[in-house]
Amino acid sequence: MWGEIEPCIKPDEGENVKSCDTDQRWTHSPDLQQKTALWGEIEPCTKPNTSGNCNKPAPQERCPPETDVKEAQNTTSYSPNLQDEPSSCLSAMIEAIAASGSPVKSQQLGEPDLTLEEKKGVLIDQYKSKPLVFLERYQAHLKPEHMDAFSHLSSDCRAQYYWKEIQRRASGSADRTRIRNHRYAALRALQKEGQYFSEEQMRVRDPLLYEQYIGQYLSEEDILQRSEEAMRNGPGGLADLLINSYQEKLIQNRLEEQEEREQCAVEESDEEECEEPRPAEWEPTAEEKAMLREEFLSQMHQRFLDGKDDFNYSEVDRNPDFDNLDIVSHDAEERYFDDDDQVEEEEEKEEEEEEEKEEEEEEEKEEEEEEKEEDEDMMQ
Repeated sequence: MWGEIEPCIKPDEGENVKSCDTDQRWTHSPDLQQKTALWGEIEPCTKPNTSGNCNKPAPQERCPPETDVKEAQNTTSYSPNLQDEPSSCLSAMIEAIAASGSPVKSQQLGEPDLTLEEKKGVLIDQYKSKPLVFLERYQAHLKPEHMDAFSHLSSDCRAQYYWKEIQRRASGSADRTRIRNHRYAALRALQKEGQYFSEEQMRVRDPLLYEQYIGQYLSEEDILQRSEEAMRNGPGGLADLLINSYQEKLIQNRLEEQEEREQCAVEESDEEECEEPRPAEWEPTAEEKAMLREEFLSQMHQRFLDGKDDFNYSEVDRNPDFDNLDIVSHDAEERYFDDDDQVEEEEEKEEEEEEEKEEEEEEEKEEEEEEKEEDEDMMQ
């Protein structure tokens, strides 16, 4: 009939059936009693099941990438695998910096200097706390073999820059050492095989230095002897005489130029300083002349090693024949010291001979005086 409410059929468990063209609804819950939802009532809401999404972390709870964490740790502290015991590379690096004399800590005036062990402790702490700052501060004292201690900073562009600087310095130092060793071996070869370091050739290369150490103390006999030796070393004849004359003229011209430059430098220094009385002319003894000659020879050797001679150094610096530097340098040094020993022995012999001569002369004088005294006694 009109106005009647049809009875609703109870649905089966788990079903949610709407019937009778009304808003009545059966709900089934183990904790709630069954009832009919009338008009105007608010149905109880069941909590949705979120078990399918429980494993997804919230966006704000996501962990940062592992690489970012590692980089952040590495730029602020040292590698974890070095915490327990320093590696041999790290120990060698700390030892080198501590022994270099570089200041590792600011100290007050009058405070005692740090011992070597204290310096090592300070350096270890600095390395552990801020390895990048440590690298920047002490990179001038580091060598390529120390770079393994900073392997955990390999992704940092600043560390890469300092690595390149250390490699560049090491490469330049090795090249300079190799070139100097090559030139040293070449110097010994020139001494043994040629006339490059003869007195005449050295005079041609630097006439002013020769004049200051040797030339100004030569007597006329020494100059004549020098000219005769130059003639004997040449092929002889008119052509050789003309060549020697022309070469001597070049030497004199160059000597005048060097003297003019030196005189200008002396005048400038005299204007800045107070004038002092110049010492009287000094005449060296034979022993002093020998010492001056040795000093001149030493300076000419150094001039050759420094690359100041008019010489094709590329034939020496890039010559693979001088690569076996250990053998070449060792042999050259042995010959050098052998020569020094021979010179010293000869000088000692000369000194002994001079002393013996002086003693003999004194004895002869004493004998002559005794004979004179005896003659005078006889006359009386």
